[in-house]
Amino acid sequence: MFHPIKDVKVYELVIEQIKNMIIEGKLKRGDKLPSERELVEQLQVSRASIREALSALQIIGLIESRHGEGNFIKEKLDNNFLEPLSTLFLLEEQSPKEILEFRTILEVSSAAMAAKNATTEQILMLQNVVKDLEENRKDEDLNIKLDKKFHYTIAQITGNRLLYNILNSISDLIDISIKYTRSKILMDPKNQEILIEQHKGIFAAIAKGDPELASERMKSHLDYVNKCIIEQEQKRLSSF
Repeated sequence: MFHPIKDVKVYELVIEQIKNMIIEGKLKRGDKLPSERELVEQLQVSRASIREALSALQIIGLIESRHGEGNFIKEKLDNNFLEPLSTLFLLEEQSPKEILEFRTILEVSSAAMAAKNATTEQILMLQNVVKDLEENRKDEDLNIKLDKKFHYTIAQITGNRLLYNILNSISDLIDISIKYTRSKILMDPKNQEILIEQHKGIFAAIAKGDPELASERMKSHLDYVNKCIIEQEQKRLSSF
């Protein structure tokens, strides 16, 4: 099952083997790992190395320890496992334009997939988010959360777990992007209504089950956001 390890940084190699077994499909969500004693025997390493590896895997959210039962591959990965990617991108100091370009690549496709796959229940769920955006237009802190919820709900509706997990992995980055873009766009009060109408239009296309229209409207929305940011930046520079 496992292969003996004879190298430095032993606990890291233990982690690598477990991760590889997940990638190869030998370990799946919910599977129980061998006991510490079995891992020591199979990997031919010290119990201290095994415990260090298991502790690290728990910290990043890949496994969980159940009292009296043992260690298991998590059924659902949480943000502790995904967020380091967001932190990495933040440290790299991506520009708002780069973040928006990345969002466009993901979200235009998401809108089309959501239009193909949305169930009646999911359409109602997205409709409620749009309704909340419309009814709470004066509460910008809430609107930022609802804006993010709208885009994440669409990703969830696609049914594509990889796409949804990628968005989750950069959630801090998306938070910053939405907050920044809205702060720039809403310098012009008329944009509040435009944003609401754009979200309603995207929803209507998804509810209609029209992938082409949904992707077109999502792209139009994100292009408009980008245009507004550029215009505000030009105004700022011209004021000096």
